[in-house]
Amino acid sequence: MNSRRIKPFLMPAIYGGLVLVFLVSMYFAKDLFSNYLFSSDNPIEYVDGEITEDKNNELPVVSTTLKIVRPYLDSSVSISKTFYDYEGEASEQENSIIFYEDTYIQNSGVDYTSNDKFDIISILDGTVISVEENDILGTTVEIRHSNDLISVYQSLSEVAVKKDDEVIQGQIIAKSGLSNISKSLGNHLHFELYYKGKIVNPEEYYNKSLDEL
Repeated sequence: MNSRRIKPFLMPAIYGGLVLVFLVSMYFAKDLFSNYLFSSDNPIEYVDGEITEDKNNELPVVSTTLKIVRPYLDSSVSISKTFYDYEGEASEQENSIIFYEDTYIQNSGVDYTSNDKFDIISILDGTVISVEENDILGTTVEIRHSNDLISVYQSLSEVAVKKDDEVIQGQIIAKSGLSNISKSLGNHLHFELYYKGKIVNPEEYYNKSLDEL
């Protein structure tokens, strides 16, 4: 049987044809792929921001620079009795004494007054650890916060929270009211602040972040 030899010019022609077919196929494939991606039947949604799997946007956000706020919002509220500072000036200490049943008592907090009842708010996020009625101090609410901080609100009325409630900063927990120990003050809030078990002057802690304590 005689063998046939392929002519020298035929091989380059075959390779060239194959390359041409490949390039044409890629061109049409690119158009088809592009039309599929950007057609109205397959819209692409672009997002700006961080993508999470939480569809309800309920991821907790905790700020380590959250600042302590005053326990009220009303701008008409003023200080009636200051915190008793054992190292303070004598003139300042005079305004920090409570006279009750013939006894002088050093004020363990700050008394805020106003002519009208005002809303009392939580100074930070926290958990209500007690709500109590007291014949002398009036209704009292205690809230535990982060960093060993406890806030105490006395002389309250219309309390809106109960023990074990979780509260957020700025949440209204009660309204100002009366107490027998400070009848002369009328409508007011007696506010105390404890840090690591020690009572402190609240006026020195407002606008401080937890990191600064």
